[in-house]
Amino acid sequence: MKASILTLLIFLSATAFSQTTITGKITDKKGNLLCGSNIFFKNTYIGVSADANGKYLITTDLTGKQTIVVSFIGYKSFEKEAVLDKSNISLDFVLKEKPNSLNTVNITAGVFEASDEKKGVALKPLDIVTTASSVGDIYGALRTLPGVQTVGEDGRLFVRGGESYETKNFIDGMLVQNSNAYSSSMPDLPSRGRFSPNLFKGTSFNSGAYSAEYGQALSSALILKTEGLAEKTQTGLSLLTIGTGISHTKRWDNTSLSVSSGYNNLQPYYNAVNQDVDWEKYPESLTGTVIFRQKVRDEGMLKMFSTFGKDNAAMLFHNIDNNDSTILINRKNNNNYLNTTYNDVYNDWLVKAGVSYSSNFDNIDLAKDNLKDKEQTLQSRFTLSNQVTDFVKIKFGGDFLNKKYNQDYFQNFNSNTYSNSFDDNNSAFFVETNLQVNSLLAARVGARFEYSSLLNKTNIAPRFSLSVKISKHSQLSLATGIFYQTPQNDYLRFNHNLDFEKAYHYVLNYQIMTKHRTFRVEGYYKDYDNLVKYETGNSSLASSYNNSGDGYARGIDVFYRDKKILKYGDFWVSYSLLDTERDFKNYPKSAVPTFVSKHNLAVVYKYFIMKINTQVGFTYSLSSGRTYYNPNTVDFLSDKTKAYQDLSFSASYLTTIMNCFTIVHFSVSNVLANDNVFGYRYGTVQNTDGSYNSRAVTPMAKRFLLLAVFVSI
Repeated sequence: MKASILTLLIFLSATAFSQTTITGKITDKKGNLLCGSNIFFKNTYIGVSADANGKYLITTDLTGKQTIVVSFIGYKSFEKEAVLDKSNISLDFVLKEKPNSLNTVNITAGVFEASDEKKGVALKPLDIVTTASSVGDIYGALRTLPGVQTVGEDGRLFVRGGESYETKNFIDGMLVQNSNAYSSSMPDLPSRGRFSPNLFKGTSFNSGAYSAEYGQALSSALILKTEGLAEKTQTGLSLLTIGTGISHTKRWDNTSLSVSSGYNNLQPYYNAVNQDVDWEKYPESLTGTVIFRQKVRDEGMLKMFSTFGKDNAAMLFHNIDNNDSTILINRKNNNNYLNTTYNDVYNDWLVKAGVSYSSNFDNIDLAKDNLKDKEQTLQSRFTLSNQVTDFVKIKFGGDFLNKKYNQDYFQNFNSNTYSNSFDDNNSAFFVETNLQVNSLLAARVGARFEYSSLLNKTNIAPRFSLSVKISKHSQLSLATGIFYQTPQNDYLRFNHNLDFEKAYHYVLNYQIMTKHRTFRVEGYYKDYDNLVKYETGNSSLASSYNNSGDGYARGIDVFYRDKKILKYGDFWVSYSLLDTERDFKNYPKSAVPTFVSKHNLAVVYKYFIMKINTQVGFTYSLSSGRTYYNPNTVDFLSDKTKAYQDLSFSASYLTTIMNCFTIVHFSVSNVLANDNVFGYRYGTVQNTDGSYNSRAVTPMAKRFLLLAVFVSI
């Protein structure tokens, strides 16, 4: 695990001592609370939104005379000067209502928002690293939200009946390929996210029917927004049971630069805690990150960040037909990602532009065979948006993505190398309008156009959302749209004449939200079309692949969070009911996919013990059994695993060592040592009694323990 917990926990306890804190309430002349109002410092990106009770809180390093701006749709903006002297300031604001305006509604269907900028808050970055089951991983924390499946042998996001490749990541609007978002992994062992949570100020998880601004994701979109200028100059050190890390941040008036590096070696931990894997080389990795921020003009911001990673591991994979024989699998990976964006305001138009480059190279030895897999992408993107009137906001833009993919497979027995590659240029344009129809009704209408040079095909994807305010704290939302995605690399390298895979989304959402409580219930239906089918996997025959697959997914997601019922406590409960079937890949008929659980429950609890400066947390996860293919039975995918259960615990103790702020962190998964089974693998040859041997796919060990010490200088 990377030392991502360090920065966020330090931020929790250390940044408040050298900042000005401003609190207050936003109302209209009648005393009505204006929840969702924007409060920010003029000519900066520093600001928050008022909560459900119209209250706000800002902490900042700014000093001297500053202008505070308060705005809200349907009301006249208000400006007030204040002198910031690193003390606590209380300021209430009363906004004047414009004609025909009342409290407004927000488009929320399909969205779990973790940024302070909008309503519907479910998770903040600090929630991610303090969720007991996450072990500092973004995707580990997101698995506690409704709609997300627990697929323990994979580690990536599976959302509402969709495969992991159907969920895409976007960083500051730029698409991130899954090979860059997730670490490379070995067979039946989970991967982790490559990016640390402390890079991001907001994590918006769109579980369905997301905006036309984003594409190439059949099921869902994870939208990540990076931080602005670093708060202050500091150095961090970390020592973990699995590795070590160091970071340094330098802050100037309008510039900040952060450099960090981490080294992980799992051999000491795996020697101490027995693993159900025969390692020839224990997993080892080296990572680095460089983050540069520059304020440009009064309202512009240039952001650049780059990450790199190198890792290596080797294991003996046992032959199910003959347990005494093994295959050596040796994997080496090099991964690089560079993201540069620029935001500014010109004549009331918000301009956003970006360029990103990524590369991922896997070099895998399979016994005496060798597989080299390389993917490179280059993307450019721009968007323009303008609040045309108090009731109409328009946004449009486009992006261009070039993907180069190449795979070389060397077979030892015939000394031949088989090469497959493709080069695709994907061009996209979108337009979207937000309409405040009246005081109780809001709508969002948009469409996205895409063209793939490899497929030589185009698509047009309309999107629509509608929200109705039911009461002071509740609203009803409806969203629908069409979503396209180019097929996976494993198919395109053999057949360049496939079509876009396609999904129709229908989402109905009801939400109640107050300052300390959130309740959401969401029903959805997804209709899949043009899914890729094939006769034999990895066949080099183009005719083996076609777009005749289809499927559906329907269900109900429920989420409740409460920060009030327990003093110094916080908990949330998520439940998902999913009904889905697919006819895709080499399925002989429509069936429930192997990655799907019909029922998923997550309960997360956190409590801060003031007397000992310690936060403790528990996460309980329960998933019903998943289907698996058993060649010893007649029916296809008729067998199921037993239910999955996990109770995780974490504790973070805040203290000082030699006048340096220090955190001692401990976490353990599967406290009750449940015997979880993710599925079964079967042999290819019948044994003497005419059946096929099998082996359960299980975690490497019943528990994973982590002890870490983080020091901030």
